[in-house]
Amino acid sequence: MAINEQMLKSIIEDVLKEMTTADAAPAAPAESAAAAAEGVELTPIGEAKKGTDANEVVIGISAAFAEEQTTNIIGVPHSAILKEMIAGIEEEGCKARVIKVYRSGDVAVIGHDCAAEFSGSGIAIGIQSRGTALIHQADLPQLANLELFSQCPLIDLDTYRAIGKNAAKYAKGESPNPVPVKNDQMARPAYQARAALLYLKEVQSVVLGKKPVEMKVTFK
Repeated sequence: MAINEQMLKSIIEDVLKEMTTADAAPAAPAESAAAAAEGVELTPIGEAKKGTDANEVVIGISAAFAEEQTTNIIGVPHSAILKEMIAGIEEEGCKARVIKVYRSGDVAVIGHDCAAEFSGSGIAIGIQSRGTALIHQADLPQLANLELFSQCPLIDLDTYRAIGKNAAKYAKGESPNPVPVKNDQMARPAYQARAALLYLKEVQSVVLGKKPVEMKVTFK
């Protein structure tokens, strides 16, 4: 797939239009209200605490996930992504807990915070609104991880489910084969501008110093 100046300009204009529309929208309701993304409701239930269940996997989501942004970079609903990851975790006999991280939009920070500080098993999935994800472990450095899924335009729902399954397997002390990932050398140049702009939109929701919040997840 060739990408030229006109295509790049069109991508940037589309994302800027989305950002302008979001900025002009009414302010979001207070934290006590549920986030109302299509297909899922995230209700804050209090400041996140360290889990005690060695059989749990925490899913760390970015501040804008399922609120200011409701789909990934290619339009897959956050509700479907979250549902598949939770299903994958539960298929392996583990429990999923969802925590929203506000202090950073960096997927490594999100995953590491949840693995090291909140997951009873020491295993967590981190995911950004645009769909980039990883599996992290508590005793690893922040910039290391167990598995990284960086080409978000190529991640389908089956892969998100497999990410949940592998995270649960790590939580049980297993050493699973890495989740197979697609690779397309043209995905990066084709989506680079949109990815960058979506990240700028992501960090608009970052609140420095705000503590992570545990979310009750209700699928509609």
